[in-house]
Amino acid sequence: MNRQGFIGGSDCVRIMQGHWLELWQIKTGQREPEDLSDNIAVQLGIHTESFNLDWFERQNNVELIGKQLELGATIGSVPVKGTIDAMVPRTHKSKTELSGPHIVEAKHTNSHNNMESVIEYYMPQVQTYIQLANADGCYLSVIFGNNKWESAYVARNDEYFNSMWAVVSDFWGYVVRGEEPVGVDAPTLSIDAIAVDQMVKRDASKDNAFIASAHDYLANEEAAKAFEAAKKDLKEMVADNEREVYCDLLTIKRDKRGSLRITTRTQQ
Repeated sequence: MNRQGFIGGSDCVRIMQGHWLELWQIKTGQREPEDLSDNIAVQLGIHTESFNLDWFERQNNVELIGKQLELGATIGSVPVKGTIDAMVPRTHKSKTELSGPHIVEAKHTNSHNNMESVIEYYMPQVQTYIQLANADGCYLSVIFGNNKWESAYVARNDEYFNSMWAVVSDFWGYVVRGEEPVGVDAPTLSIDAIAVDQMVKRDASKDNAFIASAHDYLANEEAAKAFEAAKKDLKEMVADNEREVYCDLLTIKRDKRGSLRITTRTQQ
């Protein structure tokens, strides 16, 4: 496949991972793209894509449109191409009340992976395709191994995309100039502010109250486990016909509903 003359969604992933030199060699014709015809993971993803999209339709009671939609545009000074796996129609009835326009990306990964890692890895591609399709967001439809499927909705985030595209544009400048990118480190962009299923992440590293409570939690974690284990053991020592069991330290009483309550002598 000729990968020259444009940037694709998977290229954006590689750029943001810092794999500039190898990709630059491909874009300038100095290296052929890797032959993935014998890559089982890639080929499995290709062959399960149709089933993946069918499963998404079934789980969400929606009929997808625009499957394998090829789109192209020039964003800034960078020519971009992408193939959208499918789109959710603008208006339809759905048991999950999906609304459009949204794109759908089908992925197949190993059973040890998780949705959070998939979202983080594909975020550059997802946001690029959202821009190409002028969509509100993207549904990631993911098969894990051979026995689990999940989906997550990634919202459009122009702030992230603009920051990412500044990096992509910088890379593309090396391609246009024919200048080898040596010693270039791609910046790390946070995806915390990008809503996934309408929820965001927050870095509380500079929140003093949060950090103080985190230290307290870690300092008392083992003691808390021992406390819960001792509480369980004490309650199991109360026979079914005993309404109270006590000692000098504490008492265990059974209420009218049969629940056991432990009270220390200092609490009485």
